[in-house]
Amino acid sequence: MTALISFTSLFISIFLVQMGSGSLAPLDALAGVARGFTTEEIGLLGSAHFLGFFIGCFITPRLIGTVGHSRCFAAAAAIGATGALLHPVLEGPWFWAGLRALTGIAIASAYTVVESWLQAKVENHNRGRIYGVFRVVDLLGQVSAQAMIAVLDPASYVAYNIVAVFCVICLLPLALTRRVAPETPKAPRLRPLAALRLSPSAVVGVIVAAMTGSAFRMVGPLYGFEKGLSQDEIAIFLSAAIVGGVIAQFPVGWVADKIDRRAVLMGLSALAVLGCLWMSLLMPAGSPMLLFAGAAIFGATAYPIYSVAAAYANDFAPADFIVELSAALLFYFSVGAIFSPLISAWLISAYGPDALFLFVAAAHLALMLFALYRMTRRRAPAPQSAYSYTPRTSMILARLFKPSRDGDDGTPDQTERRL
Repeated sequence: MTALISFTSLFISIFLVQMGSGSLAPLDALAGVARGFTTEEIGLLGSAHFLGFFIGCFITPRLIGTVGHSRCFAAAAAIGATGALLHPVLEGPWFWAGLRALTGIAIASAYTVVESWLQAKVENHNRGRIYGVFRVVDLLGQVSAQAMIAVLDPASYVAYNIVAVFCVICLLPLALTRRVAPETPKAPRLRPLAALRLSPSAVVGVIVAAMTGSAFRMVGPLYGFEKGLSQDEIAIFLSAAIVGGVIAQFPVGWVADKIDRRAVLMGLSALAVLGCLWMSLLMPAGSPMLLFAGAAIFGATAYPIYSVAAAYANDFAPADFIVELSAALLFYFSVGAIFSPLISAWLISAYGPDALFLFVAAAHLALMLFALYRMTRRRAPAPQSAYSYTPRTSMILARLFKPSRDGDDGTPDQTERRL
């Protein structure tokens, strides 16, 4: 308990970062509609966010080495607040895309700093509890951020002021803590080709998880608007997907530790295809409760895929490659997430809102077929570590919560102690 209390400032900072960043995506989508942005332009905003996130993930570890944790976090907060505040000042989708790239950099940088700080202070005897609390705080922040959309006016300056406030006050817990900032961790090398050779199924799973998750997160508000949902109903719609994903983690994890994890990817994808076809082809008009249920089904089937794919890749990875593998998977996730909002927004513009879930269904069908093909080419290894929910937040996370292997004594090696 004492250890958890000592990390309170870091957890509060992460919660506040989520409150600011998580509410910005749906707020921008609804504000874009109010300002007359085209569907493709709204998709551009989502792609710009993930481009900035990609940049932030890979420059922040080196930036921490130059200026330190506290200054890097302060810079991230300043960039995030600036990006939010300038939305009502700079009109036009291209300006907003640039601002969303800035906020994406800020979010990735903030997570990298906090996770690096945790990594340096966590110990083996409390690692699991700290990880559990971190996941709960992160998920509570996500749900709370979506709930904020119900009360924010997307056409007002005040809404972006409130988002900026969260970006600023996330500084306070770290600024007031008496804990000394840790030494800087070494940035992992980026080796995407090595990850692809290690496990093609995991890489394809990560890309599909990125494509479907980013499409729903960035373009989902537009889908809800086109389906006639009110603003508070859109907030419930987005939150339902997160809640569905959270509820599914335990049963999916239990199954993923018992059978071939590629079969789990296939099963999730098959259920996702059925759910998406229901959402796009069979959903009756004027049924918000059914839309909420459909969003929860989407979250339950789509959101665990990244964690299952990462666990499967780790089954093949030697211990000295786990951190670099995490960085490579985050690279593939970023690539998929950058292009998906643009594609899904274009499809909605051309074929209507139902095209969003047809796009998601097509991506999951491709994953299902690829996993089936790979099952004919190679047998699955025995699980090397238990399944766990894996946030896509920074490259530091794999070092922070490095999966324990059968036979490991849980003692960090000398390199990890220095880090």
